[in-house]
Amino acid sequence: MFDKILIANRGEIAVRVIRACKEMGVRTVAVFSTADAEALHVSLADEAYCIGGPRPHDSYLNEDAIITCALESGCKAIHPGYGFLSENAGFARRCRECGLVFVGPSPEVIEEMGEKDAARAVARRAGVPVAPGCELLETPEQAVEEARRIGCPVLIKARSGGGGRGIRRVDEPEAAGDALVAAKAEAAAAFGDDACYMEKFISPAHHVEVQVLADADGGVVSLGERECSVQRHNQKLVEESPAPCLAGRDDVRERMCSCARELAREVGYVGVGTVEFLYTDDGSFYFLEMNTRLQVEHPVTEFVTGIDLVKWQFRVAAGQRLPFSQDDVRASGHAIECRINAETPDFLPSVGEITMLHVPNGPWMRFDSALYVGAVVPPYYDSLLGKLVAFSQTREEALRKMRSALGELVIEGVEDNSTLHLDILANREFLSGNYHTNLMEHLYE
Repeated sequence: MFDKILIANRGEIAVRVIRACKEMGVRTVAVFSTADAEALHVSLADEAYCIGGPRPHDSYLNEDAIITCALESGCKAIHPGYGFLSENAGFARRCRECGLVFVGPSPEVIEEMGEKDAARAVARRAGVPVAPGCELLETPEQAVEEARRIGCPVLIKARSGGGGRGIRRVDEPEAAGDALVAAKAEAAAAFGDDACYMEKFISPAHHVEVQVLADADGGVVSLGERECSVQRHNQKLVEESPAPCLAGRDDVRERMCSCARELAREVGYVGVGTVEFLYTDDGSFYFLEMNTRLQVEHPVTEFVTGIDLVKWQFRVAAGQRLPFSQDDVRASGHAIECRINAETPDFLPSVGEITMLHVPNGPWMRFDSALYVGAVVPPYYDSLLGKLVAFSQTREEALRKMRSALGELVIEGVEDNSTLHLDILANREFLSGNYHTNLMEHLYE
């Protein structure tokens, strides 16, 4: 195992990684921006170094500063967390060239799975169902022709990046040309890559993802699935495991998990990753993408499986083999996670100093966060304040526990979206377990 690692991130995920390292006896080095000088991850790490100004480009995306800091402090590995440099193949390659272990898959795998058209090709080779679509689009005229062939509605999607950018829905073939031009412009501005492709828009659908864990010796296991269908602007709000839409559909669950494992084997994956699918009520599912990093929602999988994903990231990155097989993986109970964001009821960012904080506690409750009284929520980064996670033996009990926790949670100094989560958990469609990715569009109907 590594004796010392650097965490190239901030906030709750940096705190989460530091805590795992402390339990493993691994020394930690934190990096921080000038805006995060008093952040919790800075005080929890064994060492901490300022690497730049408040804006991400000057600090948490400053590859030179991060690698220099790791080398000069004697680190053997870098954990990227999620976001920032976590899916940056160039950074992973630079780590390798400098003799540092990047805690994640190889740069080649990150590159291949990060380009969505290439990822679709990998899925097809692995025998994983892929939504009808086409290869990269070159001209508006080609977009119109392909929209007619595939059948509307379709989505024009950027090859690179994520977060809902570079995506346009097309309901009539004649509109595909203009949509391609707009998607290319947005993708070029956001990712520096204007390549786009087209696929069938599948709706209504459930967003279901399968957690995989793989070692360098070919061992691959799936650790159950999560449902992430509660989304706003393609950003997840609530995640739960097991997926309620698969209740009574163990055959579909096994096929989906098997597909995720086969895809990981096909691409030579090593580490923790997530294979995402769109699932329809008729039992069909289609490959969406693969996230080559730790997911924000990993705690729900940890609750239902009892497996610490961050610790296993380090173990397989250090060359350890998985000591268990797929038959040894057992999931039980139900876990649900609510992302608590610093935002107003109008979904505008909220910043400021935390003046009061009360976190709900009790058996099988978890709040992954970097908050404390006096902590400052700056305007430069993601709005995530923390992740409230509840676990119980049934979904109904887990939901009751989560509603109680949301009502008890107190965060003063910034506004947060806990009331929105209470509204979601009271929604009839959500409570039924048969909700889709369009739930937020008619939440209050």
